[in-house]
Amino acid sequence: MPTPDPQQHQSFSQLPDHDLESIGRNCEFEYCRQLDFLPFRCESCSGTFCLDHRTETAHHCPHAGEWAKTRHQRELGTPSASGSSAASTPPVVKPTVYNSEQCSHPSCKSLIHTLQTGVHCPNCNRDYCLKHRLKEDHDCANLVPIGARPASITAQAQAEKAKSAFARLRAWGKEKSAAITPKPKPSSTAQKVAALNTLKRTAKGDAKVSPEKRIYVHVEASSDTTSAKYPKGEFYFDKNWSCGKVLDDAGEEVTSAEYE
Repeated sequence: MPTPDPQQHQSFSQLPDHDLESIGRNCEFEYCRQLDFLPFRCESCSGTFCLDHRTETAHHCPHAGEWAKTRHQRELGTPSASGSSAASTPPVVKPTVYNSEQCSHPSCKSLIHTLQTGVHCPNCNRDYCLKHRLKEDHDCANLVPIGARPASITAQAQAEKAKSAFARLRAWGKEKSAAITPKPKPSSTAQKVAALNTLKRTAKGDAKVSPEKRIYVHVEASSDTTSAKYPKGEFYFDKNWSCGKVLDDAGEEVTSAEYE
C-alpha cells in the first residue's frame, strides 16, 4: 500500500487504479460492506472505505487524529512519539512560526491572508490576525520594529506636532484678542441715557456757556510714548463755535486736566 502524501489536507486518499482489483473493494465498515469501485483509504487506520464512510467520523476510526498528529509533527520537523529520540526531545513550550501566513503573535496559530485579510501594524511592521490587530493585544510597545520605520509614521508624527503647534497658536491668539478687546459700548436706550447723564454730570468747561448751547464730548489725546497714559477727559463746548476753536480749547482743557 503506498505511503501517504504528507502535503495532503484530508484524512483520506483515493486509491490508485493499479491497487484495485477488477471488481473494486468492499467497505470495511462493519455495518456497510458496500462494494465501491473507487474506494478511499483512511490515513489514520489504513482501512479501505466507501464514499459515505471515508472520513474518520463516518467509520468510527479507532486511530482518529493520528493522521493530523503525524502531519503536524512533520511540518514542525520533530520526530514522532514512537521514535527512539522522542524522550530526549524537549517539549515545545510555545508554537513557532512554521508558516509564512501565520499570525506573528507568539501564542497564536491563526493563519492570515486567507479569506479574512490580515492586519498590518505600522508600528512594529508585523502582520496579525483580527484578534491581535490592536496595539494592546500584541504588546506593540515592547516589540522592536522589524526593519526601518515606514515614512508614513514619521510624516504622521510631524503632522500631529504641527497640528498641536497650530492649536497652541490659536489658543494664544484668542487670549491676546480677549485682553485687547475694548469694552462694548452701551447698546440699549436706557444705557445710552445713563451714559449721557454721567457725561453731563462730570463734564468740565466754560461756565459762561449756557446749558442749552452746550455740546458734551469725551476728549482723548494721543500719548508721546506707548507706555505713557493717554490724556483724556469729559468736557462741554459752545455748539456755535467753529471746529478749530473747539479743537484748540479741547487741547488746553485736556492738558490742564492732566496736571490737576
